[in-house]
Amino acid sequence: MNLSTLGQRYFRVARSLTGLGLFATREIPKKSRITRYRGPLLDHDEAVRIENSGNRYLFEINDKWTVDGTARSNVARYANHSCNPNAEAYYYGKGIYIRSLRRIKAGEEITYHYGMDYLRNVIGISNCKCGRCRRRKAKKARARRAKKMRAARKKRAAARKKRA
Repeated sequence: MNLSTLGQRYFRVARSLTGLGLFATREIPKKSRITRYRGPLLDHDEAVRIENSGNRYLFEINDKWTVDGTARSNVARYANHSCNPNAEAYYYGKGIYIRSLRRIKAGEEITYHYGMDYLRNVIGISNCKCGRCRRRKAKKARARRAKKMRAARKKRAAARKKRA
């Protein structure tokens, strides 16, 4: 199903934890085309030059071609990264499209995995703020806190035992 041809907007741009994000305004069925990543097609040399100037909206198709999605009219640029995405990017012809991997509920943020190169080199694996990574970091923090509390209790018990 191609949602863009229905004439209805199934998404909106709104505040997210990482800045602006793309959110579903109504339920999006599994395997539905959500939007197209739009922008001029750049060759490799031009893409490297623009990337070195700080552009973060480059979508690499292959070793030769990259799409520059800087324009604000490219709403697909607002779909954020997630290590546990609900959408994916795919190529069809010369276009890059975002489609749902599963049913996306109304109000849910539309996310896709940007790729390991982008995650390592731009975001930084330890700086990822997606829901999955935030939960993983919180779980580790709770485990460290619990370990610290157990050690403190053990130390207090040893001190009491020593006084007695």
